[in-house]
Amino acid sequence: MLNKFFELDKKGSTVKTEIVAGITTFFTMVYIVFVNPSLLGMAGMDAQVVFVTTCLITAFGTIAMGLFSNLPIALAPAMGLNAFFTFVVVQKLGYSWQIGMGTIFWGSVGLFLLTLLQVRYWFMSAIPLGLRVGIGAGIGLFIALIGFKNMGLVVPNPDTLMALGELHDPKVLMGILGFFIIVVLASRGIHSGVLISITAITGLALVFDPAVSFHGIISAPPSLGAVVGQVDIAGALDTALLGIIFSFMLVNLFDSSGTLIAVTNKAGMADAQGRFPKMKQALYVDSISAMVGSYMGTSAISTYIESGSGVSVGGRTGLTAVVVGILFLLTIFFSPLASVVPAYATAGALVFVGILMASSLIEVQWDDLTEAAPAFITTAMMPFTYSITEGIAFGFISYCILKAFAGRIKEIHPAVAVVSALFILKFIWVG
Repeated sequence: MLNKFFELDKKGSTVKTEIVAGITTFFTMVYIVFVNPSLLGMAGMDAQVVFVTTCLITAFGTIAMGLFSNLPIALAPAMGLNAFFTFVVVQKLGYSWQIGMGTIFWGSVGLFLLTLLQVRYWFMSAIPLGLRVGIGAGIGLFIALIGFKNMGLVVPNPDTLMALGELHDPKVLMGILGFFIIVVLASRGIHSGVLISITAITGLALVFDPAVSFHGIISAPPSLGAVVGQVDIAGALDTALLGIIFSFMLVNLFDSSGTLIAVTNKAGMADAQGRFPKMKQALYVDSISAMVGSYMGTSAISTYIESGSGVSVGGRTGLTAVVVGILFLLTIFFSPLASVVPAYATAGALVFVGILMASSLIEVQWDDLTEAAPAFITTAMMPFTYSITEGIAFGFISYCILKAFAGRIKEIHPAVAVVSALFILKFIWVG
């Protein structure tokens, strides 16, 4: 039955290979069930409930991807969007988490509409490579900054804006150790390095940090009422939040679409134009899952590049994704662990993700200043303004200005010009 439904013979795979691939992908990305509750908990959300909803939406999206598109691709809450939600929308701008999550929901609706109207890849291809790379790298630096902050390595300073933290603090040292564990294991090809690091540092925290206490391992899932159904969808429709909604949509567009192309290409499924079998079904699954995830209060979910680890050990069909989803469903019963993991135990994972995302800067055409400058501005402005939205805005606007005054106005795609004009209007009337 499995062979017929997932076309295992046709794809050159077996049930055993797909199960091993699913387990590999799971252990590569399961860190999200600790990182996501940790980040969203800082926005005032119930960490144990977010742990459960993270497992649920990851399982829902991943199993749907396997069943409807027959691709070995997993989905989970997007890194970057969760940090932006907590540290900018809620903490910096002062919105409630309910309204903040509502902005992610509307951004996901926008992604779904782009998919429904079949303009998603047209819009993505309209954005210059430099800006696309700058957005991804900028989010990477933003996430890394959050990681350094959470481990206490970087602290505020009224004179220099930022300064080095107290290196005699055991929390800082444990956070740094966690980062090096991840990088060393990753360099040796150990896919579960992030999970191993979080587990090791949490174990040390139980010994050396009095504020960290053990609450058990297994329990029945808590009531989801504290989060599910609490998202303020109507309250998020504020003109002051339109730029944030657009940013959430744009980031998810590039992140999810780019990952789909990358993983299917690695599996030998994509053609020269980046198209792959059942592409339409895959795009619908990921955009609908993003809406459902944000409505449930877990942040929008996106396709995960960690899916490549399962592909690397032979995963070629949706059975791999189904296995991943089932494992996340079983993880629901470990919700007490979410309250044990301190922020500095997951900080190393944030810095590591930042490294992976910033590595794309190698693709920028550095010998062309009209391409390089907007890419750099996009990347730098995200951590320096503590806002993904402002980084995207300044990147788009600077691209149009430089191309126009360099006598290359024909290179500006209409979609880029419209987006830049909208950001300018936003700065004029909203601020």
